[in-house]
Amino acid sequence: MKELRIPPTKNSPDIILNPDGTIRISGRSIHENVAEFFAPVDIWIKEYIESPADLTCVDMKLEYFNSASAKVFIHLLEMIKHVTLRNKKFIFNWYYEDGDEDIFERGEYFAAVLDVPLNFIKVT
Repeated sequence: MKELRIPPTKNSPDIILNPDGTIRISGRSIHENVAEFFAPVDIWIKEYIESPADLTCVDMKLEYFNSASAKVFIHLLEMIKHVTLRNKKFIFNWYYEDGDEDIFERGEYFAAVLDVPLNFIKVT
């Protein structure tokens, strides 16, 4: 399995998916067609969870994202939870700027919907 990198644009996030268990999504996500943009990510994660690393670490460092992107992120994180079916572990890190209550609260919402703990990391 190969690493997948998608460079950021003004409307799309920087994405790094590494088979060593490192998954990073950062920046802005305000696409018009999220299904098309995230299709390669979806395919990569489906393949990854068949033979995941012992520990999958997901770093979400988002400045802003729209509701369509939020649905995709929840779907992707839900899939990553399936590494436990292979007796592996995952960690979800949610980064937010000091004072950015919107991003913080959206992370709390993700934690509740996914029913998983998120590590909230304040960036100053």
